[in-house]
Amino acid sequence: MKVLILGVNGFIGSHLVDRIMQDTDWEVYGLDLGAHKVAEHLANPRFHFVEGDITISKEWIEYHIKKCDVVLPLVAIATPKVYVTDPLRVFELDFEENLRVVRQCVKYKKRVVFPSTSEVYGMCPDEEFDEYESPLVTGPIPMNRWIYSTSKQLLDRVIWAYGFQQGLRFTLFRPFNWMGPKLDSLNTAKEGSSRLVTQFSWNLFNGEPLQLVDGGTARRCFIDVADAMDGIMAVLRNEGGKADGQIFNIGNPANDYSVREIAAMMIAIWKDHPFRLERGIAEGSTVETGSGEFYGKGYQDVARRTPSIKRMQATFGFEPKVSMIDSLKKTIDFFVEEHKAQEKVVETEN
Repeated sequence: MKVLILGVNGFIGSHLVDRIMQDTDWEVYGLDLGAHKVAEHLANPRFHFVEGDITISKEWIEYHIKKCDVVLPLVAIATPKVYVTDPLRVFELDFEENLRVVRQCVKYKKRVVFPSTSEVYGMCPDEEFDEYESPLVTGPIPMNRWIYSTSKQLLDRVIWAYGFQQGLRFTLFRPFNWMGPKLDSLNTAKEGSSRLVTQFSWNLFNGEPLQLVDGGTARRCFIDVADAMDGIMAVLRNEGGKADGQIFNIGNPANDYSVREIAAMMIAIWKDHPFRLERGIAEGSTVETGSGEFYGKGYQDVARRTPSIKRMQATFGFEPKVSMIDSLKKTIDFFVEEHKAQEKVVETEN
């Protein structure tokens, strides 16, 4: 099988390449702005990387859509602070650029495996979010935060409609807070706009308090990326066509924690971490802040977001195994190694 991954150097894309190279004989064609997260595979004859931008490399993308069997358009802005401060950029990249890719999959009759998002459920009142039954509830227009959710939701609906009317082979998967090594780079957290675990890691490394937005009461379900890869690989293998025309939540309802609880876990891990003890960095603390102050006035939060994974379980026997604490330890250790590597680069340059 030939797999085209747009955004191959991102969190999901890089882990997917790791797993494909390890477990299959498939070929991967990947495009991204850089290759540092997939560098170990660049010499592999089954991995074909091109440095490029989805908004510019349009001919290359169309040629490889024709060439490949399945397409994963993973390019997207997925950072809440950017939703609030630069909503048009989110719409143009997450919706418009990906719509062009989807239409080419229709044109050349290629299967598309599209990353929807848990954000499409918005402020859904259900205790567990079901892919086919739960209402998708978003906030008022002035709340810029919802442009990501609605851009993804509209693409979900367009893809579904292409399947319904023109026979597009597709699968939609909805990640619920995937986490682990390569989640982000610590550099992305410098301006305070990164994803939760990355941001908290950056704060710990710098002896800064972890900011609990609106008291840190919002709850999320986290899944380790190794478990998530089990799920997405089952979708890609698609034995018996079981994934065709389907929507799947990929998450771990067992790892359901508030932001405040996540902060406490990370501080506890950090307190005894050899790197902290070696450097004499502060043990870690928390401070409360308002969402308007932290994100801007266009932000609106969601109290909880719990996936039903019954469809993944029934279809593929999917059972996530990694605990929250083990996943956090792996992620923090990754950031420690990244930090040490960056220090060596600075030393070399000086």
